[in-house]
Amino acid sequence: MSTTFGQSTVLGYPRIGADRELKRAVEAYWAGTIDAEALETTAAGLRAEVWQQLRNARLDSIPSNTFSYYDHVLDTAVAVGAIPERFRRLGRSALDTYFAMARGADTEPTLELTKWFDTNYHYLVPEIGPGITFTPNPAKPISEYAEARALGIETRPVLVGPATFLLLSKPSSLDRLDELVETYAQILTALAEAGVTWVQLDEPAYVTDRTLDEIDALQRVYTRLGELKNRPRIFVATYFGELGDALPALLGTPVEAIGLDLVAGPGNLARLAAAAPFGGKTIVAGLVDGHNIWRTDLRAAVTNGTTLTALADHVAVSSSCSLLHVPVDLSVETRLDPALTERLAFARQKVDEVVLLGTALRDGTADLPAPLPPTPAGWRLTAVREKLASLTPADRERAGYGQRAAAQQARLNLPELPTTTIGSFPQTAELRRARAQLRAGTLDAAGYRERMRAEVEHVIHLQERLGLDVLVHGEPERNDMVQYFGEQLDGFAATDSGWVQSYGSRCVRPPIIYGDVARKAPMTVTWSAYAQSLTTKPVKGMLTGPVTILAWSFVRTDQPRSDTADQVALALRDETVDLEAAGITVIQVDEPALRETLPLRRADQKAYLDWAVGAFRLATSGVADDTQVHTHLCYSEFGEVITAIDALDADVTSIEASRSKMEVLDDLAAIGYSRGVGPGVWDIHSPRIPSESEIVDALRRAVTAVPARRLWANPDCGLKTRGYPEVEASLKHLVAAADRVRSRP
Repeated sequence: MSTTFGQSTVLGYPRIGADRELKRAVEAYWAGTIDAEALETTAAGLRAEVWQQLRNARLDSIPSNTFSYYDHVLDTAVAVGAIPERFRRLGRSALDTYFAMARGADTEPTLELTKWFDTNYHYLVPEIGPGITFTPNPAKPISEYAEARALGIETRPVLVGPATFLLLSKPSSLDRLDELVETYAQILTALAEAGVTWVQLDEPAYVTDRTLDEIDALQRVYTRLGELKNRPRIFVATYFGELGDALPALLGTPVEAIGLDLVAGPGNLARLAAAAPFGGKTIVAGLVDGHNIWRTDLRAAVTNGTTLTALADHVAVSSSCSLLHVPVDLSVETRLDPALTERLAFARQKVDEVVLLGTALRDGTADLPAPLPPTPAGWRLTAVREKLASLTPADRERAGYGQRAAAQQARLNLPELPTTTIGSFPQTAELRRARAQLRAGTLDAAGYRERMRAEVEHVIHLQERLGLDVLVHGEPERNDMVQYFGEQLDGFAATDSGWVQSYGSRCVRPPIIYGDVARKAPMTVTWSAYAQSLTTKPVKGMLTGPVTILAWSFVRTDQPRSDTADQVALALRDETVDLEAAGITVIQVDEPALRETLPLRRADQKAYLDWAVGAFRLATSGVADDTQVHTHLCYSEFGEVITAIDALDADVTSIEASRSKMEVLDDLAAIGYSRGVGPGVWDIHSPRIPSESEIVDALRRAVTAVPARRLWANPDCGLKTRGYPEVEASLKHLVAAADRVRSRP
């Protein structure tokens, strides 16, 4: 059994299956149509398939324990005993307790959900309250290691490292770090006794700004774990940026390997050179981008790798981060333009790049492919570039909010505390079937349109019956809030099977932005105008904002992201103007990814926020004062971008607040936010139906921070993943709760 690290590895791999087999199995288990044994059989098959593929690709070091039924941070919480008492007392099986933490159960709310650094992956935030007693539970990593070993495959179990685990928890504090490290020490000992020779502990929190005390704590952690007498060799993986002062701190510990992201953190190379010599350590070089789908410039990567070999005793090549963030396999995409396909690499292809680079660094005999040809001229649109060049600051400005608010109230005549939803209604099996039939050619465009119109009519009449004040058309025609627009814009390409996990069983197919972006024709006007024709109440036009479209796409890297954002914003601006002309009086432009793409280092954040806010304002500043502009944000730490949220200058901002217990309202109050706000009062990611009294309590808490005349009542997010029975019951409670709070009994 080898104790060397090898020449090539990846930090993780997609766990959903090439055809989303895990999603289907997990949802079947939740629905009660399969049992736990059947679920585990599917999971074991997916794990074995991944390990065998990685072995067959000749990857030297293969990770395990990267599989998860829901979330790897939640898995680590279970491994260290961080299970809140409200879930323990449910008396459920270990698996059902796990899912209760993710989805809620009975009256127990879920763990909070938020974004994993600057990705579109959501993790569950561990709760480290006084009732938590850390207890080692290494059963999962040991079991999966044994599964792989039974297949003749030696693996490297992966866990979130102890410092990052606590820094990502609530409260975010290292006060209990020494206690937690002793739990990790017992887990490492148990892994060693099971035969594990290498373990990977992920510490990405240290590519963000950290205090000297926090960096000292990291060094203390790995000094303690490194000094264990019976342990596997330790590989500390970092990714998503540069380690800065944390790098020399780690180099000073007894760990055997350190992983550095050289794609998102090119400065790591110079910092490493300044810290040399550091004999005996393996440097695992993240030379292949795990966060985007473009092919690696292998010759440039070899140059960086060669520089590293002069600094370290041993260098291994890896993905820059887990390949969790990219689709599984490019080879199944047969309908993409060949000129685009030759520029792409999905997870399987990135593994091949890693292996090829490892071979090149080891013996120099690798036959590296030729550089790509120049970008096709047709991917550049002169008219778009000329329009961008002609923009002035006035194109990003509207009249003052006071003037707009008076005009909007005169036009809309809304009550105090108006009720609405975020946009989507349930995507039923019938809707998905109709979309599949349209793709397969068994349903023509006219038949599909009629089915969608029938659903819009149903949604409008349902909302009227429930008594909502501002309605939505329900978005039955949309497969995804970004993909839908990408399929209608120049410069975008859509995949057939490019699925990526967003959270739990939720998967998305991010479109690919490869060229200049322009609107071909109106994208949403027909649907919104039809919905508005069915009711006298205002119907919101629903658009996805430019920052979110970029964040949830794979974006070109040959021009600044700010330029691409403005190109998307111009296309959306045309759409808002057309919606207004069609009689739509309320337009929502969602930006849930505003915080997600915030650079991880404070020094880089102002420039990003300037162009992100500018793109949103460019998209929304073409409409009249009496057209009400909404935006929506969800599942992020909003306090970090609260001034930017204010700078968006939306008339109404709806925002996730149920899991975070309305804490964002204090942040808004602290900066003097003075426009409309709709704090989410119903966590739609949980199957729980909130009671009327729960929503009343949430709204009354909200009224203490925001005057009722500026407060809206709405769910946290869209309703596409929920079923109609729970949607109807929950919205009924929401409307009734708003009525009670209006009357203030």
